[in-house]
Amino acid sequence: MYDMNNLSKLKVLDEQAPEPMKAFWAFNDAAFAEGALSKLTKELIALGVAVTTQCPYCIELHTKAARDAGATDAQLSEAAIVAAAIRAGGAVTHATHMFKK
Repeated sequence: MYDMNNLSKLKVLDEQAPEPMKAFWAFNDAAFAEGALSKLTKELIALGVAVTTQCPYCIELHTKAARDAGATDAQLSEAAIVAAAIRAGGAVTHATHMFKK
């Protein structure tokens, strides 16, 4: 199912739902614009989210964007490990719900 060529079909959404898609693209552009957080930091956050949501499109796109922003292998690795720790922490803390009396 995963094929980066599928992203070329986003234009169908742009054509068939132009107003919501314009709003989406504007939101996306604003979210990733340089601000209080650097472009690199934002891309590392995006990668952490992408790894935990297991979206191969996002992983590929944001890895490239992070690298373009100067990310090193060490930074990419740490972002993935932090994301994994948060995901694991959620599972562990939610496990406490099993022990309600």
